[in-house]
Amino acid sequence: MLENNLKRIWAAGRPVLNGWLSIGNAFTAEIMATQGYDAITIDMQHGALDYGAALPMLQVLRGYDVTPIVRVPWREPGIIMKALDAGAQGIICPMVNSAAEAAEFVSYTKYPPLGQRSFGPTRATIAYNGYGLEANVEVLAFAMIETQDGVENLEAIAATPGLAGIYIGPSDLALGTQKGRLAPGFDREEPEMIDLIQHILAVCHANGLRACLHCGTPDYAARAIGWGFDMTTVSGDTRLLAAAASASVGRWRELVRASPAAGGTNSGY
Repeated sequence: MLENNLKRIWAAGRPVLNGWLSIGNAFTAEIMATQGYDAITIDMQHGALDYGAALPMLQVLRGYDVTPIVRVPWREPGIIMKALDAGAQGIICPMVNSAAEAAEFVSYTKYPPLGQRSFGPTRATIAYNGYGLEANVEVLAFAMIETQDGVENLEAIAATPGLAGIYIGPSDLALGTQKGRLAPGFDREEPEMIDLIQHILAVCHANGLRACLHCGTPDYAARAIGWGFDMTTVSGDTRLLAAAASASVGRWRELVRASPAAGGTNSGY
């Protein structure tokens, strides 16, 4: 029976911590799944992976107490339905610019009469020991607001029946609304960007939606939770790997430079 734990966490009044996977590898997914995240998103839009890699990653995540989400490449029914049939419990859709696009996206995640999703949850029915029309309630649809059109149509998008929440990607939001004046990046400090992010948050809550924000650091994510965000993503596998490797290499070089024996002729091999 499909049950989405994020709905239970939010019903209990707690925020959600989301992890992010951009490396198409089941072992990487397993490593992240053991770290204590509430949800983990597989990034099929910008991640180095396709459906063939995403499927075993979803299989791995099923073995842990973590809700699997997929960010699809686009608002295209085939990949959205295929990701859900593979076991995703939530879909993040990029570049939603209007109420019509939001409604179209939601329709791909719902079975009739609420939408136009085709029934054939091949892997999902095995993974969840049965899978039926309860998916209309348990599957979560998140629209990304990333453009000026999306911001201008925000209230109408937020009023879309069946939409679970709005997911903010700060990089594209800055590029799409600031006319190239601001560089892409997470953890925005510009007053106009903070105002915009908090405006999206307020519109979400006014419409009963969950507000979600992609962050670069746990400090900024905790700050966003303090603003009222319901879910924050903190970094992701590629950035975490790079940061840990960089710190390790930097520390080694620091210690070796400080060692009196550094540069000795005894190779030890």
